[in-house]
Amino acid sequence: MAFRRIGAAASTALVVALAPIGTGVAVAQDPVPPVSAGSQTVDEDPEFLELHIDKVTPNTVTTTSDPFVTVSGSVKNIGDRTVSDVSVRLQRAPAVASSDALRTSLTLDQSRFDTVGMFDTVAESLDEGQSKQFTLSLPLRSDTDPALDITEPGVYPMLVNVNGTPEYGGAARLDDARFLLPVFGVPGTPAIPPDISSPVAVTMLWPLADRPRLAAGVPGSVTDPVRLVDDELATSLADGGRLHELLASAEFATGEAVDRDHALRDSMCLAVDPDLLITVENMTRDYLVVDDPSDPTGPAHAGTGREAAADWLERARSLAASMCTTSVPFAQADLSAISAVGNTELTAAALEAPADIVDNILGVTSLRNFVWSDAGVLDDDTAQLLRRDQPTTTLLAANAIDTDAPRDSAHVIEASPAQSPLPGNGETTPAATGTSAPTGSLDALLFDPAVGAALAATGTTPQTPSYTPARARFDLTDDSQAARLQDALGAVSWSALEPAVARSAGTPRSLMVVPPQLWTAGEDDAETILSTVSSMIRTGLATPRPLPALLGRQPGSPELSSLDYPDQATEDGVPAHHRDAVADQIPRIETLDTALIDDPQATLTPERFTAPLREDLLRSMSLAHRRDEKHDSASEASDLRTEQVADTMNDLFGAVTVVSPGGVYTLASEQSPLLLVARNDLPVGITVQLQVAAPSGMTITDIGPTPLPPRGSRTLTVPTEANDSRKLVVTFSLTTADGQQLGEPTSVTVRSNAYGQALAILTACAGTLLLFLAGRRLWHRFRGQPDPADEGYERS
Repeated sequence: MAFRRIGAAASTALVVALAPIGTGVAVAQDPVPPVSAGSQTVDEDPEFLELHIDKVTPNTVTTTSDPFVTVSGSVKNIGDRTVSDVSVRLQRAPAVASSDALRTSLTLDQSRFDTVGMFDTVAESLDEGQSKQFTLSLPLRSDTDPALDITEPGVYPMLVNVNGTPEYGGAARLDDARFLLPVFGVPGTPAIPPDISSPVAVTMLWPLADRPRLAAGVPGSVTDPVRLVDDELATSLADGGRLHELLASAEFATGEAVDRDHALRDSMCLAVDPDLLITVENMTRDYLVVDDPSDPTGPAHAGTGREAAADWLERARSLAASMCTTSVPFAQADLSAISAVGNTELTAAALEAPADIVDNILGVTSLRNFVWSDAGVLDDDTAQLLRRDQPTTTLLAANAIDTDAPRDSAHVIEASPAQSPLPGNGETTPAATGTSAPTGSLDALLFDPAVGAALAATGTTPQTPSYTPARARFDLTDDSQAARLQDALGAVSWSALEPAVARSAGTPRSLMVVPPQLWTAGEDDAETILSTVSSMIRTGLATPRPLPALLGRQPGSPELSSLDYPDQATEDGVPAHHRDAVADQIPRIETLDTALIDDPQATLTPERFTAPLREDLLRSMSLAHRRDEKHDSASEASDLRTEQVADTMNDLFGAVTVVSPGGVYTLASEQSPLLLVARNDLPVGITVQLQVAAPSGMTITDIGPTPLPPRGSRTLTVPTEANDSRKLVVTFSLTTADGQQLGEPTSVTVRSNAYGQALAILTACAGTLLLFLAGRRLWHRFRGQPDPADEGYERS
């Protein structure tokens, strides 16, 4: 229903220092009129009718449009009784005067929409479950008839109100629906064009991303086909699918036939998820889809998206080659979670490897030293993490910067070489974080949070970004997809239609169009938004501003400012228990990676073998679907992914072990070597260390690091000295060089032919007796006397 509740207030956390910006975006400056008590409590009343907007014509008013606005939709009886005298009318509120009001105006009480048309009857009565279509039309302006009274360009909040009389009740307003109407120019006589004296500089990110699809816990292989948890991506890449339409819309809008001067193309930058590219590239070969996502190595069937993947990837390469291209963090990973884990290799896989992946697969040179976190905000630790040897720019919502932070704040430090502020929304400013100055710097490129929120609300699965303030949060399911698209069009065009805002701030205007990375906009949404931006450029309301031009360093010294990290971002992000689970597995992967043998002759390298496991941990920290209606399933999928990685690591460590010889092992002598067999079931060779727990009476020499061949075994000759003839139990196990247990320990029962000290005494006594008898015989012979021992044996 359109009667919305405003979300609870969210506290802000001052955690890091950034250099401030001067922005043409008026964020939260105008007071928001309070929502009436009626709107706050109506949700508790019985619901009778549901109003749904299907289409608004024109979706953007220009001087050449028809001089009236037409809204078509439907009214459905969702109550438990008949409603009679169902009628609708169109109403308008004053033009949006601040950026903040682009969202808050959609929550105002209907009384604030004080320019009204006449009621139009939809149905004499609607029974339970029955629905009825309607079409409303109202002139933009008229001297004689009811009209919207729009006499100048701007963005206008609109409301469709439905009244009815429920059975056993009186006439009442039973539902409404709101949307924004951008007016570029007022048609009629005379036509009123927009002010194009100070066009807005527009930069647009065009994301190509998806939720993680590769099955977890499957190490790298040379010949085995990849496994996916489902085959939905095949549908998304095919004609009519989400990713197909996002790509097709950009292709069409920037094509030579439409964008002849390349103005729209110059304003755009493809933002590609490397995880999506890895998945699609693997789909161009034979791939499998598991029958049960909880059993990634279990039964699977062949995937169906090979042709669609190949076609989409080829078209993506062609489009990327013609325009700015950048990467987003791997699998849209939560950068706050990455910084909390604090692992260097994991951080590199999330932030540094994506650019190389995009370059290798798409065959381009993507934009470097640019980081776009899908959260749109940064905390202190993450900002510190992003500061590198070279100046780095991050993309943030304008309200993620606390420009009122004092210069002497504990979080403000000396900035590295400063950058002069760029004008308005989309401004770049240096950032300083932490308590000591690192070698690099972090700049903030800002976008209007109201514009970002409106874009995030479009599509089949709308979401509310973490940076959206509490006063602008409401249930997006109250609005139809058509209405949410109108809101996005209004938000995108507002700054171009309000030059007075920028002039009062004394700076030129700029606009960053930043949808969410996982954007569910369909064909109509994507094409309409691109068409609107293109129209702004063609009519002189906007000029293209390439993203790479914003990343260069320029002289200047703006003030420092700190980061404002909302509690909502923590709530929307990866929970602490999941970060801990990731942190537990990272050292195990590194240990295994170090123990594996890098054979130049082998196709499967240790890095290629373990990389999917590290990437799985990044996928488990994805922000995909964590802010929409699928957040529960996204969280469950993340937990399952880390569990599967842990299970796989257990299996990999268990695949290297000592084979028990069985029975009793008998040594031929007290210093005979002990022969053991070590087996490696991994497809990559590994270096192991034999660990021995031997009882007293037995000494076993350390044989040192021992390499084992891939999927093979090796006999270990263990020098052994046994000083006891008893049966002795010796425990053997294999570990990595740093002591990580491999496989299960094996106990061997050993028996030696040695007699120990008793054998030594007997031998000594026998030797003494032998010497005595030999000596006596020689003595008698020397004296010519027969030896008494020879009596009876004299020669005859």
